[in-house]
Amino acid sequence: MYPSDNPGAKLVPVQFVGIGYRSWRRSVLRSLSVKNKLGFINGDCPRPQSNHPSYRQWERCDDIVTTWILNSLSKEIADSVEFIMSSAELWRELKDRYEQTNGAKLYQIQREINDLSQGSLISTGYYTKLKKLWEELSTLNVTAQCNCTYVCGEKALIHKAEQDRRLIQFLMGLNDVYTVIRRSIIMMNPLPSIAHAFSLLVQDEHQREIKSSNHFNVESSVLHVGSSRPSQPSQPYRTDFSPN
Repeated sequence: MYPSDNPGAKLVPVQFVGIGYRSWRRSVLRSLSVKNKLGFINGDCPRPQSNHPSYRQWERCDDIVTTWILNSLSKEIADSVEFIMSSAELWRELKDRYEQTNGAKLYQIQREINDLSQGSLISTGYYTKLKKLWEELSTLNVTAQCNCTYVCGEKALIHKAEQDRRLIQFLMGLNDVYTVIRRSIIMMNPLPSIAHAFSLLVQDEHQREIKSSNHFNVESSVLHVGSSRPSQPSQPYRTDFSPN
């Protein structure tokens, strides 16, 4: 236990309400890892015997981990698991409830990816939204993950093919204003990573903004010069309405 370990602490900024379990789960695991408390939910720190000298200390630590997890849940969900006895049991209960991979969820995410285009979004917003959907799809599609214990060349090839497919999908959804930079990226051999392509896209945006700003300043200067007239106090302006 550390002085900062108090029951009122929250592991995540937003409580879990039943939607987005995998994202919430990842945030909780990261917070527990920082606090050195992962062992209480993954089995690395099992409950000792009741007559063991460290039993009371283990029980206090487990209670505070349980409290943290409950604080990270909405009131409705927290009330339904309030009487679970240990943090490991609570964690398994939440996993059994909300980590069910199903075809409907896969279909929904893939449909959102296929229908997504930049539209009125800025390039950063479009990239962030698409990347979040890709990550959520990857966590659901567990069958596509290789668990081999050695360096597998086929695994690297599959990963590169998937990254290339996502890059093309990202480029296809961009607005027509990015036609030039999109064509330049597609012509690269081998194709760059998605992060590198996005970096090139941002650089192209900045260059176009600078050119647009300079063009506006030149036009403003020309208009200013054309509209200015030398002051001639002795000879006021004369208007000639003759037919010629």
